[in-house]
Amino acid sequence: MAYTTVNGITLHYEDLGTGRPLVFLHGWGTSGRVWDAQAADLMTDHRVITLDWRGCGRSERPADGYTLAQLTSDVLAFIDVLELDRPVLIGSSIAGAFTLEAALAAPDRIGAIVPVDAGVHHFSGLQDAMDKLLTDLRADRAGTLADFVPHWYRPGASAAMIDWTVRQLLESTFRIDGLVVDQAGYDPRGRVANLRVPTHFLHGELDTEVPLSVPRELTTLIPGARLTVIDGAGHMSQQDQADRFTTALRAALADLH
Repeated sequence: MAYTTVNGITLHYEDLGTGRPLVFLHGWGTSGRVWDAQAADLMTDHRVITLDWRGCGRSERPADGYTLAQLTSDVLAFIDVLELDRPVLIGSSIAGAFTLEAALAAPDRIGAIVPVDAGVHHFSGLQDAMDKLLTDLRADRAGTLADFVPHWYRPGASAAMIDWTVRQLLESTFRIDGLVVDQAGYDPRGRVANLRVPTHFLHGELDTEVPLSVPRELTTLIPGARLTVIDGAGHMSQQDQADRFTTALRAALADLH
């Protein structure tokens, strides 16, 4: 267990193994623990770093900074603090946007990016749905998350795994809801043609939160980008089909040089 100070706040991370550095970024309200299966496998021949971003997991919960821009800044500052040499950024769900923005802002400091089940521009234009989610969260956070989170997983997924995810979300600060607002206005499609960092999307076949059309479109817009679909996996593909996901991630890493 390790902590460091980034942009004036304390962040928790795990740093395991040696070799090519991989920085794993969790999705909205969860923690670095969503990558446990991948960490256990990849630490044998990589340096695996799982970060709890601000407001989540065991990291500090400041009063502000819950925007795509600030979280991207935190990631880049974290890379500098740990003196990582061109790490691969692997980001689940909303953290896929962190990886894209970091690569656009600092291509010389990022070795490659792997957006995982990344919403990217999918929620832009869904203002009514985002407003309803925020209203429901404020009225009954526990009940709303209990209804919402099961849709992140494939049919038949472990109830215990879903319950664990809900608990992580409830333990995170409610201020992460600012990212729901921010993502509703986020659409980088006009800029991603400028991306010069190797990019490989991983996406669950059964993801009902973000359709496969999203990464498929982005692979046509980002020079050299590739996509691997994880069979039988939902939005949390790294947990839904952990073995298949890790195999696909290893193949993507071999391709990303």
